[in-house]
Formats: sequence, structure tokens, C-alpha cells
Amino acid sequence: MSTFVSREPIAHLIDPENFEPFDLLGPRAQFLTPATERDGAPCVLRGVLPSSRCVPLHSHHDPETFFVVSGELEGLTQSSEGMCWVGLTTGDIFHVPGGARHAWRNRSRQDAVVMVITTPRLARFLREIGEPCIAGGPPPAPPTAERIRHFDETATRYGYWNATPEENAAVGLEMPMSV
Repeated sequence: MSTFVSREPIAHLIDPENFEPFDLLGPRAQFLTPATERDGAPCVLRGVLPSSRCVPLHSHHDPETFFVVSGELEGLTQSSEGMCWVGLTTGDIFHVPGGARHAWRNRSRQDAVVMVITTPRLARFLREIGEPCIAGGPPPAPPTAERIRHFDETATRYGYWNATPEENAAVGLEMPMSV
């Protein structure tokens, strides 16, 4: 079956191989649908959380739903006992309501691949903080101080909350940087 890519409202197959990956300070994402507000449509991303990497504790007003395509990872959630990690594997679905504090970590030896359904606004934020990278290439170098500053400023402009290194440590994440 051939792939047809269109900006018009035409049903079509989406082939992730046709979309450039972006480095999001460690995790990578491909934006599979446009990050526009047209028709109130959600945005779909393919995300990769490399082995031994994490997404720090944060929150935003945008809901996200994650479908694990392959690999294993852990999502941070809140229970009556406080914050706790939930193990996820292929086929699991994890929903993050807008405003919920959450984080991700991959303690396995393999990359974890997820499909993410979210708002165009969050997708625009991710594209703004991301940098193009090579699909299947080596992991990107650690972010520079300039990239971290850009991330912090952009998150503030969007009204997103990011935990401090101490708050990340309290949930089991060691953060070598301020994001």
C-alpha cells in the first residue's frame, strides 16, 4: 500500500519513516499529524525513550495518552500513598490528565516506543524545544546550557511546571541538568 501525505482533509496512511525525528533533550519524537488547531483534532506523535533515560517530573494543562508500542518503561503517577511508579509494557495505555504531575523513566536495556495523543499546543511546545536528529542514529550529546535555558524559557512561556532537581530526586530521578 502506498503512503499518501496530505495537508488536506483526506484519509491517508501515515508512515513514520517519512517524518523527521526530533531530539527532546534525550527522548526523541516524530510529529505524525500537524500541530494545528484545525477541526480541534488531536496531535499524534511517535516517541522513543532510550534505555537508561528519563523525562523529569513536570506538568502542563494538556492531556496526553500514551500507547506502548514496544519496550518497557515506567510512568510516575499519584496514589493515596503519594507518588509511585507504574510499570508499562507493550500494549499498555497510560493516560495523563491535564495538570497531573508525571514523569517517565526507562530502566530497561531497550528503547521504549510509544504513540502519544495530545493537544496541538503541547506538540508545538515539543517542536519548539526539539532539534532535528538522525533516525536510528547514536543518542544525542547531553544538552548544552543554552538548550536547557531555551527549554526553561519556553516552558515558562507556555505556563508549564518543571520540578526542581530535589523534587526529581524525591521520586527517584537523578537529574544532571535543571530541566
